[in-house]
Amino acid sequence: MLQTLKRLWKDEEAPTAVEYAIMVAVIGLVIIVGAQILGTNVNTTFNNAANRVPGGAAP
Repeated sequence: MLQTLKRLWKDEEAPTAVEYAIMVAVIGLVIIVGAQILGTNVNTTFNNAANRVPGGAAP
């Protein structure tokens, strides 16, 4: 067990995999937050447009 831990500690591929995993997680988080913000802005824009049209009702 100790030998395996020493080998993994010296292995340079494991940290690279962790770095890639962190980058993918951050990119995914940015996409999710961006989509939520964009969705809110689009919804607000359409609601404003619907409220300005006579007889238009925003759901």
